[in-house]
Amino acid sequence: MTQYDLLLRNGRLIDPRNGLDAARDVAISDGRIAQVAQDIPSGQAAQSIDVAGLIVAPGLIDMHVHVYHTREPETLSIIADHHCFRSGVTTVVDTGTAGAKHFLHFKRTVIDRAKTRIYAYINIVKSGMVGPFEQDIGEMDPELAASIVLAYPEDCVGIKTAHYWVSQPFDEAHPPWAAVDRALEASAICEKPLMVDFWHRPGRTYQELLGKMQPGDIHTHVYAQQFPILNDKNEPADFMFEARERGIVFDLGHGAGSFWFRQAIPAFQGGFGPDSISTDLHIGNVNGVVHDMLTTMSKLLCMGMPLAEVIYRSTVTPAQEIGHPELGHLSVGAEADIAILKQHEGEFGYVDCGQARMNGSRKLSCEMTLRAGEIVYDLNGRCAPTWEDAPPSYWEIRYPKEIV
Repeated sequence: MTQYDLLLRNGRLIDPRNGLDAARDVAISDGRIAQVAQDIPSGQAAQSIDVAGLIVAPGLIDMHVHVYHTREPETLSIIADHHCFRSGVTTVVDTGTAGAKHFLHFKRTVIDRAKTRIYAYINIVKSGMVGPFEQDIGEMDPELAASIVLAYPEDCVGIKTAHYWVSQPFDEAHPPWAAVDRALEASAICEKPLMVDFWHRPGRTYQELLGKMQPGDIHTHVYAQQFPILNDKNEPADFMFEARERGIVFDLGHGAGSFWFRQAIPAFQGGFGPDSISTDLHIGNVNGVVHDMLTTMSKLLCMGMPLAEVIYRSTVTPAQEIGHPELGHLSVGAEADIAILKQHEGEFGYVDCGQARMNGSRKLSCEMTLRAGEIVYDLNGRCAPTWEDAPPSYWEIRYPKEIV
C-alpha cells in the first residue's frame, strides 16, 4: 500500500532555512511535504522520480515582477504562468502595477486565475503604473491604498512607490518627497512594508531616502547606476551598512536598467550583497538582459555568491520580506512548491543593463517545477513513461481541447 503520491529520489536537497545541503529523498502527499529522509523506499509512493545529479530546492520566490497582463490600455506585464515555472519560480510579487483603482480587476482576472502564487504591492498612485498620472500627487491617497491592503491581506503584502521623478526641478505642484511620504503614511496605516523605486534629483538625495525608510522597508534596484552606493575607493559606502543595520532591506530588482556590474561586483566584493534576488521581469526585459530568475541567480553565482546562499536569497529572505515565512522551505507539512535545478559547468556570458558582459563558469537551469505537489514543468519528461512502456491511455490527448 502506498503512503505517498510522489517521491523525488537521490537528489541533492538544498533547503537553507532548515540548514540542509545533503542527499535526501522528498515524499509528497496531498500537495504537501510528507517526509524528507534518506533512502525512502520507492514502493511507498504511487510515482517515483529519480533526480540524481540534480538540486532539489524550495520553489523560488521572485519578489519583484510585473504580471498584471490584463491591464488596459497599457501594460508592461508578462503572463506569470508562461514564464515562472520554466525557471523554478512558484511565487511572485507584482510590485505596484496596480493601484487601488485597478486592484480588484487585477485580482479577478490574474491573481485568482493563475497557477503561480501571486502577491501584490499596492501602488500609492491609485492608477498604478505606467503613465503621466504617476506625477500627479492628487492620485496619491494613503488611506485608499492602505484600505486595499487591509481588505485583501491574503493577496497584498505592502505598498509601492515608483517613477515619481520626471518633474525637475520640483515645485509646489510636485513636492520632492510627496510620493515617498504618502507611501510611508500608507505603510504605517496598514502596518505592511514599503518598497521604494527611486531616482535622486536636486532637492532629494539617496541618503535622505534611506533615512526616511523604516525597518523592514525594501529598497529595490540596489545596484542601479544612479545610486551612490560606492565611495571614492570603489567600496560600499558606510551609510549602506548603517541602513542595513537599521533594518532597511536591499533587493536586487534587476530590470532593464537597474543592474550594473560596475556597481554590483565591487559592492559584493566589499561585503554588500543583496538581501534578496529578484528580476523586475516585464515585457521590456524578458527577451533582453534579464530573461528569467535563474539567469539573475546565475549572475550572483558567478560573482562569487555560494550556491546555497543564492538559493537562500531566492527563497527564505523574500518569504520573510513579504511576511510569508510559511514559504521558501521544504519542511514536513509545507506546501510542496519545489524547484529541481541543474548546475552546469562551462563557459557562459552574462550581460548587465549597460550591455557589458561578465564571463562565468556556472549556470543554473530548471529541470522540473512542482506547485503544491503538482508537476507543472518537466523539461525532459522525467515523470513520463517511455513510449514503449506507455499504458493504453497513451492514445488519449492529455491537453485541454482548446489548446490542441
